[in-house]
Formats: sequence, C-alpha cells, structure tokens
Amino acid sequence: MQSSVYEGGFAQPPVQSAAAFRAAMEAMARPGTTHQVTGGQAPGLSVAASVLLLVLCDTDTGLWLAPELDSVELRAWVAFHCGAPIVAPEQADFALGAWGDLPIGQFAIGTAEYPDRSVTLIVEGDWQGETVNLTGPGIETAQVVDLPEPSVFTANAACFPLGWDAFFTRGDTLWALPRSSQIQEG
Repeated sequence: MQSSVYEGGFAQPPVQSAAAFRAAMEAMARPGTTHQVTGGQAPGLSVAASVLLLVLCDTDTGLWLAPELDSVELRAWVAFHCGAPIVAPEQADFALGAWGDLPIGQFAIGTAEYPDRSVTLIVEGDWQGETVNLTGPGIETAQVVDLPEPSVFTANAACFPLGWDAFFTRGDTLWALPRSSQIQEG
C-alpha cells in the first residue's frame, strides 16, 4: 500500500493541474460535453475521478466517499495528494461514488443566503440511463446525454438556485451537469 499512496499524482503539477482544471470548468460551462483528462490515478478510481479530486479537493473541502469505493488505500491517497478530510454526507463539499451509492437526500443543497454551500457530486463509473435533452446556460440548442434517474435531476433543477452540481466520470473522460440545466426526457 505504501508506494501506491505516493503514486498517481500529477508528474508536472503546474501544467497538468491547469489543464485538468480548465477541462473541469469547460465541462461545467458547457453541460453534456465530454472532456478528456490525464495525470491522476487514485487506487480504485478512474483517471477522470482521480484528476477531479486532485484539482478540486484540498484541506478546506470535505469529501464523502461511497462505502463501495472507500478503502484504506484511497483514504491515504486523498490525504497525501489532496489533504481533504473525509466527512459525513451532510458536511460534504464533494461526494464520490457510483450513482446508486450516493445518498442524494443527505447532501447539502445550499441555503437562500448561500446557495453555493452545496455538494458537488462526482458520479463514477457506469452512469448510463435514459437519453435526455439538456437545455439552459452554456448549451446553444440542446445537448443529448444518458442520465440515470432523470426525475431526480429534474427535481434538483427545480430547486435552482439551490441544488447540487454533478460531474460524471468514466475512464479518462468526464462531463458535467450543473443545477441550472434543464432536463427534457424523451
């Protein structure tokens, strides 16, 4: 375990973290568009999820790990590379897990005074579901994506400006769905 803790970070942190952060922000600014990232490899996670942890998490951001992903190795990797404390769902700034393993109702959605105090989900692995059309800010006409449980995302969008944002990761690709996007099924 010891060596895997120290491995999997950026080999060239200034260059790779800047490129990865830009990809994450582009994904959030252009919902539904896929972006390829490189440079991170946490134990048991995809490259894309690892990279998001490296660029988004630090000592001031609480991270919740789904029990199915939570391991001694991953916790040690997060502690070494990010410093993010592992917290309960209601305290999480970021939550990482497969869609079916995320306790959606337990995460913060912000308050009227501070809508930014909400969780950002990192949905890892197979997130296929129903094909939906996304519209809203950052989408010229419509963007077609597969989304697990579209009704949950529709309810989340109805809470805007409250609600959570989500990144979807698989392999070395990611895409994002901010709470401001509208979901139309079918």
